[in-house]
Amino acid sequence: MPLLHASNLRILLAGAAVAHFSSSATTRASPCASPPLPRFRAYVSYRALPPPHTSPSPLLSPTRALASADSACEQGAKPAICTADELHYVPVPGTEWQIALWRYRPPPEAPKRNHPLMLLSGVATNAIGFDLSPGASFARHMSMQGFDTWIVEVRGAGLSMRGSELPLANTVSDKSPSSALDKISTQKINGIFPAKDDSTRLAQNFEVPVVENNDMVERNTLEEPQLVTKLSSALAQLGDTFSGYVKDSQLRSITDGFFNRVSELVPDASLTSSLEEVSEKILGLLELPQTSAISDQISHLSQHLVNILGESQQNISPRLFGWQERLSATIEELQKQLELIISYDWDFDHYLEEDVPAAMNYIRQQSPTKDGKLLAIGHSMGGILLYAMVSKCGFECAEPELAAIVTLASSVDYTTSNSSLKMLLPLADPAEMLRVPAIPLGTLLSTTYPLSSRAPYILSLLRSQISSKDMMDPELLSKLVLNNFCTVPAKVLLQLTTAFRDGGLRNRAGTFLFKQHLHKIKVPVLALAGDEDLICPPEAVYETVKSIPQQLVTYKVFGKPEGPHYAHYDLVGGRKASHEVYPCIIEFLSQHDKASS
Repeated sequence: MPLLHASNLRILLAGAAVAHFSSSATTRASPCASPPLPRFRAYVSYRALPPPHTSPSPLLSPTRALASADSACEQGAKPAICTADELHYVPVPGTEWQIALWRYRPPPEAPKRNHPLMLLSGVATNAIGFDLSPGASFARHMSMQGFDTWIVEVRGAGLSMRGSELPLANTVSDKSPSSALDKISTQKINGIFPAKDDSTRLAQNFEVPVVENNDMVERNTLEEPQLVTKLSSALAQLGDTFSGYVKDSQLRSITDGFFNRVSELVPDASLTSSLEEVSEKILGLLELPQTSAISDQISHLSQHLVNILGESQQNISPRLFGWQERLSATIEELQKQLELIISYDWDFDHYLEEDVPAAMNYIRQQSPTKDGKLLAIGHSMGGILLYAMVSKCGFECAEPELAAIVTLASSVDYTTSNSSLKMLLPLADPAEMLRVPAIPLGTLLSTTYPLSSRAPYILSLLRSQISSKDMMDPELLSKLVLNNFCTVPAKVLLQLTTAFRDGGLRNRAGTFLFKQHLHKIKVPVLALAGDEDLICPPEAVYETVKSIPQQLVTYKVFGKPEGPHYAHYDLVGGRKASHEVYPCIIEFLSQHDKASS
């Protein structure tokens, strides 16, 4: 697959944004405002009555799904999009995040197991991929085999929410949802439905707003102090945001863009040099550690800049009416850009060191075991997380908290393969991270997917990335593409691209190579690959497998020359998976699900 150039990526984002914004308003998504909390201090839990497996769940249109979710909010139940038996919210210590855990309880007649099972999904995906429908639910299948099954949705995925979106779990309440909670219900559940996504704003040209009203009268100069305050605040935020975030060259890049837009408000060429001088001074200050003295100087220069803009209007005829409004709008666009970057300020290590440990601790509390361990299955990035966890345990000579792991289409080293993930490489430049700090993958896929099945089949490659020909029911494939993907921070992708460097995936500091310590692990591993997986080809899976002690690892590639074939998602949801892949997984987990005293 050819590499996707950075400029083409931005064009693709812009195209998705245009197509998305022109879509019907009925495609908006809405998070479920929290119902009155039960009397638990560690978490929030919702139960489904009756369990989803007792009645088929048809594919909902976005409008119907939203209506169901909103109705669930009003009734104090979990949203209809969650087809698990229970939905739990778990706080991540030291953060504002509450990650969502979907729980599937085994029926009484199922075999008794000694360990609960944790499922981790891929990058920018939610729980739906593990539970597409009653007849194609990997999570439900595992629970029917006796495993107390938990799907973890990490921060930013699916039903996980920030603290501002979900009331604190340690607040006991018996009141009906307040107006504040009603406001929450209008916000977006990331990745559940095709929805408007603020991250697409960065794909559009950063333009000075055009004043459409020709009769607008210039505001009184008494409003200029507010402009100065607003500009000073935005510039201070810019300095704080990028202090230690990226190199000065990238800071200058985004700030240059802002001042270029401001310069368009100066029609008097004689004052252009003065504006440039002030801009350069502000740039110099932004590159210094932000202190109160620096802040005072930025405020002074902001006043000077506004004065220059005001003076430029006195020297031309006719005057440019509404320049204050234009400057204000330009500042607001800068602030929105900064807020977006801050909103998606996490990487792979945050999942590894914060989200997954919080989920594991909680699962152990809810489903205790004698040895304190869990079984775990990870698909794609989920498997990478499991490899990273056991690698760190090996390095630290620590007792692993996992009894056994299964990885599906996962690797920490892609150097020997021709993986289509190479399209992420343009984002490895931090400058690209500034232009596109978050990738609205859900919006992109929901916008482009309909084109992949129509002549001239320009985007037919999209389908082959997910599933091999005839391996998924078309309706389920559509549900997967339209509902399973979320917006992902560029910082996550930036770290994952290190898997294409010599030595493979490393931590955010670049000082720890996970593959180097896999030979020290003590956890049994089942590593599965698909023969037609373009994202994580068998060569990539094996590149990781060969670093694991032979007595601990089992490696298998699914797919036959005459068919069926398995692409990236087919190991989880393909037509043949329940007959060919699932039994292999269950047999492996059963072998290592021994009770320990």
